[in-house]
Amino acid sequence: MAKIYKKASGNGSLCLYLGRRDFVDHVEHVDSIVFLTKTLELNVYTCTLISLSDGVLKIDPSNLNGRQVWVQLACTFHYGRENLDVIGVSFRKDIWVKRIQMYPPPTNKPPNTTPMQDVLLKKAGDQGHPFTFDIPVHLPCSVSIQPAPEDVGKPCGVDYEIKAYIANEADNLNEKISKKDICRLTIRKIQYAPEKLAAGPKADLNKHFITMDKPIHLEASIEKELYYHGEPIPVKVKVNNETSKVVKKIKITIYQITDVVLYSADKYYKCVLDEEFGDQVNGNSTFEKEYKVNPLLAKNKEKFGLALDGKLKDEDTNLASSTLLLPDMDMNKEMRGIMVSYKIKVTLMMGGGLLGSLTTSNITAELPLVLMSPKPAGLI
Repeated sequence: MAKIYKKASGNGSLCLYLGRRDFVDHVEHVDSIVFLTKTLELNVYTCTLISLSDGVLKIDPSNLNGRQVWVQLACTFHYGRENLDVIGVSFRKDIWVKRIQMYPPPTNKPPNTTPMQDVLLKKAGDQGHPFTFDIPVHLPCSVSIQPAPEDVGKPCGVDYEIKAYIANEADNLNEKISKKDICRLTIRKIQYAPEKLAAGPKADLNKHFITMDKPIHLEASIEKELYYHGEPIPVKVKVNNETSKVVKKIKITIYQITDVVLYSADKYYKCVLDEEFGDQVNGNSTFEKEYKVNPLLAKNKEKFGLALDGKLKDEDTNLASSTLLLPDMDMNKEMRGIMVSYKIKVTLMMGGGLLGSLTTSNITAELPLVLMSPKPAGLI
């Protein structure tokens, strides 16, 4: 039996059911969110009638007193603690909002339905009202920023929320709705790794020193362009040291780059892995070795400001997945919210030459990294 997510309004007039809370961005399109509404009699149904893509809004019309029922899907960017909003400054921005009137139904024309909706409509009878939300492809994926220990409330980031509510006014987004007339559930828009992967990147670097006639050559590479969260990443390092200088050790670091494009051009660099290896490369020698590294959220729990995949209550998450975009989506910067990418740095830590540190500098090669979750088995 599939898990059903349920949230009721304070007055008991509304109860929102969802069969799933993760909706996949396939880059070219996003899964639809399908719901069904019915009156209070719906509580006799069992959860086995709800598919993973269907939801139910239970409505008790006896307490509406002529008011309307709406369902809203909103993509919101939170960039501050909402409990600090004491001077009229908003700490949230609605990137995209879509809402649909559910009760009374605005039209008598029956909508197109899915097979699962047909099953539910036979049970619901004349009071069943199916509808669908389509999430535009250009909206950002769900991302949360790891809060500091003293932070409370909603974390900064991008999230999606489905809200069912009872309204007094016909079409007023600014109407103040009583909390007892609202039920809401957070959902996530996520991306999974594509099935076809390209070969991994390679970086070649020649470093010339002032006092040396010949260079030192560094080559760094990874086997494929994309790795899954938790999967060890083999980094191949080749060194051809034609100088008399000594490579004292080799360091590999991985940085998360969080690009907040909604309100500024800010980029935040956070180190999610920093490992040093004691391999030494003497002058006039060659070296080749593969190092396996693994950036994990478990090792970065105390780092404030890391971007994480959107988190649902009481569920674990991981470092934010790399953001994939369609080629023409660069024009929609105001809609992208937060974008995430990763970079691997391979550094040769050099020893001093004849003049010590005055003639020595470390050598660093950079590789792009795509970090994502695999597509679950059976997902189309």
